[in-house]
Amino acid sequence: MYKILISTRTQKEIEKAIDYYVLNSAIAHSKFIESLSKAYHEISINPYRRLRYKNIRAIQLDHFPFALYFIVHKTLKTVKILSCFHNKRNPEKRP
Repeated sequence: MYKILISTRTQKEIEKAIDYYVLNSAIAHSKFIESLSKAYHEISINPYRRLRYKNIRAIQLDHFPFALYFIVHKTLKTVKILSCFHNKRNPEKRP
């Protein structure tokens, strides 16, 4: 299994999304966290899928309009999450 590393940018994006869901729903924030955890688990088992651009890969979160963009470091057996990107944002701002 690969170790998941989360960038500072990603952490801020996740916190912002959770804050939004907390304000708008009693359970959405916990469902978002569950979806995020599932994506982390899938990436740690099989990080070599969904190549998007050069060495950047992505995985869509279940039931939410977010995708995790990441790079794989094969020799270190790590995956660095670059962004938790909202799919409705300006595509030019994708990592």
